[in-house]
Amino acid sequence: MTTQVSREPFGALEDGTPVERWTLESEPGGLRVRVLTYGGIIQTLEAPDRDGTRAQLALGFGDLAGYLAHGGSHFGALVGRYANRIAGAAFPLDGRTHRLAANDGRHSLHGGPRNFSRVVWDARPVDGGVELHRVSPDGEEGFPGALDVRVAYTLAPDGALHLVARARTDAPTVVNLTNHTYLHLGGAGSGPATGHELRLAASRYTPVDGTGIPLPGGPADVAGTRFDFRAARAVDGGYDHNFVLDGGTVAAPRTVAELSDPRSGRVLELATTEPGLQLYTADHLDGTLTGSSGVPYGPRAGLALETQHFPDSPNRPDFPSTMLRPGASYRTHTVYRFSARTPGGGAP
Repeated sequence: MTTQVSREPFGALEDGTPVERWTLESEPGGLRVRVLTYGGIIQTLEAPDRDGTRAQLALGFGDLAGYLAHGGSHFGALVGRYANRIAGAAFPLDGRTHRLAANDGRHSLHGGPRNFSRVVWDARPVDGGVELHRVSPDGEEGFPGALDVRVAYTLAPDGALHLVARARTDAPTVVNLTNHTYLHLGGAGSGPATGHELRLAASRYTPVDGTGIPLPGGPADVAGTRFDFRAARAVDGGYDHNFVLDGGTVAAPRTVAELSDPRSGRVLELATTEPGLQLYTADHLDGTLTGSSGVPYGPRAGLALETQHFPDSPNRPDFPSTMLRPGASYRTHTVYRFSARTPGGGAP
């Protein structure tokens, strides 16, 4: 199977900087993904249900203006330099405290107010998809070192979507990248996603305070708590938590999550090299944002499964390190594999 890759204009920023939309399609009626050079955003992600009917599953907007006006929800976005939160918008490194831009109360969230989701990336075609490239200058949002970042979105011959990010730095820094796509496997804009069933290969999670910062004491057992998804069960609301994936950081992606929608039959199998996964149930959505479906997004309109390192790792030496030094390479690889089940639970 050959992936079809095309590109087209998708508007421009106020200063005239053009934005492109790249379309990746595995086969007619199969998986189709559209990626913007603005923010590395996955604008659409379309997959068939058990009847072969394809629907748009990713929350997002139909035009660039929507993303420019409402970037704070990070629909579909590539976020960094540091996904998730850094407490007090500061961290120590080699005897120096680095002060960051605070954009979540007193904390830094997803790299600050002008993070990777708010800039235009260079793009070039690669086998099966598109590669985005950007050099984040030394001191951007307070982070040290010039960071050279490349992120590839590709469809493999079997139809799976691969996201591979690589980075190098010219000075010691911290890096933690993820994609922030919200999914509704029944179709974006079709109501709350709380009927979805989730299974996670995670025996522990990181308890947090009221601002999303991990508490002292480290990860806790999920056994006997609402955080136990080791066996598949329905997802309700109230989650914005990091799950500690069994096996830690690995060299090649291993399956860590399965999300399914009993009504449509769609199933997402998620694999990653990362040690953590942030489950976010989008409780903040309140109906004031209307996406490309034309339907307002209410609470829990989609679920985000963000593969990443743990929140506040630069301030927590007991967590897996996010430090990157000159001469070393950062790499993260996540795979999204979609399928559909018959009503009896089997593959079609």
